[in-house]
Amino acid sequence: MKRLDEPGVVEELIARLRRVTPDTSRVWGTMTPHEMVCHLTDSYGIATGERQASLVDTWSSRTIVRFIALHTPLKWPQGVPTRPEVDPKRQGTRPDVFERDRDRLQQLIVSFAERRDGYAPHPMFGALRRDEWMIWGYKHPDHHFRQFGV
Repeated sequence: MKRLDEPGVVEELIARLRRVTPDTSRVWGTMTPHEMVCHLTDSYGIATGERQASLVDTWSSRTIVRFIALHTPLKWPQGVPTRPEVDPKRQGTRPDVFERDRDRLQQLIVSFAERRDGYAPHPMFGALRRDEWMIWGYKHPDHHFRQFGV
C-alpha cells in the first residue's frame, strides 16, 4: 500500500497531477479536471482542519469501510457521493485559474506529507492515525487521477 510518507510517492503524485490539464478527458464521473483539483484541495483542507465538513461516520464506516478503504489494495469504487463541502458544484471551492489551483494542490500534497500531527476527523472514517492519513493522502488523489486517466 503506497503512503505519502514513503520515498518517491509525493513525486509520483505530483508528476501525475502535472499531466492533468483543463482539457483532460474523464474516464468516469461528472467532475471536470479543474473541479477535481478543487475537490482534492478542499479534501486536504478538511483533513488538516482548515475546512469543515459534515460528518457521516457510522460504526460500519469507521470500522469496516475504513479497513477496506485504507488497509486493502482494493481500488476505491466510482460514484461514491462526496460531502457537499468538498463538492465544487455545491459548497466546495469553485474553479478559478487552473494553473494557480493546480499549483496550490501540489503545495498541499507536499505539506500534507510533511505534517506530523493536527489532523481533523475524517467525515466518514472518523479519527485516523497519521499512518492512515498518509495512506488516505495517496489513495484519494490516486482515485481521482485514475478518473482522468493519469
